[in-house]
Amino acid sequence: MAERLMAGGSTSEGAGGSSYRAPVADITEALQVAGVWDLLQLPDFAHVDRPTVEQVVVEFGRFASEVISPTDAAGDSAGSRRDDRGGVVTPTGFKEAYGRYVEGGWGSLQFPERYGGGGFPWAVAVALQEMFASANMALSINPVLTQGAVELLLQWGDDRQRDTYLPRMVSGYWPATMELTEPDAGSDLGALTTRATEQPDGTWRISGTKIFATWAEHDLADNIVHFVLARAAGAPAGTKGLSVFLVPKRPPGPSGEPGVANSLRCARVEEKLGIHASPTCVMEYDDAAGELVGALHGGFRVMLTMMNMARVSIGAEGPAVAERAFQQAYAYARERLQGRRPSTPPGERAPIIEHPDVARMLLQVRTLTLASRMVVYAAFAQRDLARHGAGEAERRQAEARFGLLVPIAKAWATDQGFLATSLALQVHGGSGYLEEAKVAQRLRDARIGPIYEGTNGIQAIDLAVRKVSRDGGRAMSSLCDDVMATVKVLPLPELGPTAQALEEAHGALTEATAWVAEKYTSSPDDVLAGAAAYLQLAGVTLGGWVMAKRALVAWRGRPGGGAGQQEGQAEVAAGESNFFALETLSDAPALLRRVTAGSGRLTPLWSSRPGLA
Repeated sequence: MAERLMAGGSTSEGAGGSSYRAPVADITEALQVAGVWDLLQLPDFAHVDRPTVEQVVVEFGRFASEVISPTDAAGDSAGSRRDDRGGVVTPTGFKEAYGRYVEGGWGSLQFPERYGGGGFPWAVAVALQEMFASANMALSINPVLTQGAVELLLQWGDDRQRDTYLPRMVSGYWPATMELTEPDAGSDLGALTTRATEQPDGTWRISGTKIFATWAEHDLADNIVHFVLARAAGAPAGTKGLSVFLVPKRPPGPSGEPGVANSLRCARVEEKLGIHASPTCVMEYDDAAGELVGALHGGFRVMLTMMNMARVSIGAEGPAVAERAFQQAYAYARERLQGRRPSTPPGERAPIIEHPDVARMLLQVRTLTLASRMVVYAAFAQRDLARHGAGEAERRQAEARFGLLVPIAKAWATDQGFLATSLALQVHGGSGYLEEAKVAQRLRDARIGPIYEGTNGIQAIDLAVRKVSRDGGRAMSSLCDDVMATVKVLPLPELGPTAQALEEAHGALTEATAWVAEKYTSSPDDVLAGAAAYLQLAGVTLGGWVMAKRALVAWRGRPGGGAGQQEGQAEVAAGESNFFALETLSDAPALLRRVTAGSGRLTPLWSSRPGLA
């Protein structure tokens, strides 16, 4: 039974070693659970139907497996490097793979047709982002940044900026990057000192140094569009004085072709724990020509548009890297012979997948992958509803829910991705600790997810303070109501463990939400001390909810009482949901206690004691 569960969907069977096979059936199933087929009924998506979406997933899955995936191991070994002229050279095969990605129009799927896009839902595009990240996480970050920048210009750019830059950015011919962080201003954006000086002709000159600038220099394209957060002369202090400037590597000439090089350069490419092929640059601007995007001193809101889209896209890296790690661990566990089971023939050894503890680890990786994938897709589906919903009330509700889900999708999904890759390495035992097994790269790559695009601690604060406390918990309470509605229709006894654990998690999250909303004004430190636990509680509850919905879809689709393929799929989905309920969702009551424990438990570190003060 355990192996049947782990072989559910179109996962890794046949994918040995470090190769990648896109889990097309699982991804299509996740799109259904997220509500994408319902989105296609909206007028704005009338030109898209389910067979088309399914075909897109199949074709890009093949592209990711056959074109992108082969570049992954070489990219990890070689990394990207700065050359003597200040350019960045990417690993062998990257430029060719990216060129084919651009030629195929894969990065333009979700954008308006006016600018060369396909007008698909964002929730479909994130499925492609996930497969890209599974195939080569380091390379996948490049189009993620570009797509977030497109959203920024769509919302905040003027007509000339849109007409000049969007067709080239949407296509991927001019990739984009965002640059926020500075040496003395990490997460505190209000401390930024990069200067912007207005010129008589209305353009701007940008000077300063940016660090942790991902894909800010490379050889994949002949132009790069930088979105730089800077402070104009006389601007208010803090985040209220920030503005966003579009700074091209090569400002376009009259006919739109890239012109003379701008006065910016990559001073260094950082050496990192993982994602070696993704160039993390130190960028220096010396009176570089730029132009204002959005309102002067309104840059924080402008950049937040790009950051929010990037955050949920980074959330997709959680299930992406977990999926790749699962495929490697599953293939290894079926081939690796060690020890015996009662059913093992005399003189033979059992494959380790037959040992209960190995099966437990594999099932945990599998279910964490499934749940985190569906949470991320559900977030993007709400974003689509917020833009394309049928009525104003529906759009407002979806906007609130998308805002609520952004920090959960980013933080919970990437945390689960790291946990899953650690378990996948553990399945390999000592072999997994060797680079030769190719699973250590998954663990190294996964570790960045909880750190960049706003650390997961910052996401937890955003959820507890901005998304819950400020609206009195209304958006989360509405989500909890939907969770409980699912509990009430779960079939028993087949999904009994799921129903029980999900009802308990619903109660814990409801109680925790009321506590956070009430407590923040009077005791903010108590709420902040429990913010990470609150986000984890929300994540496991939503993870349990989507797993239950997935099982419910499979159960309703089975033939009555038969033993055919659909019946087996329903049994597998129920088994995976119940496993998640017992292994992960059951943590909810303990997380509630951590949420409400208050900040007093931190005093041993805060108190003045020798060695700690």
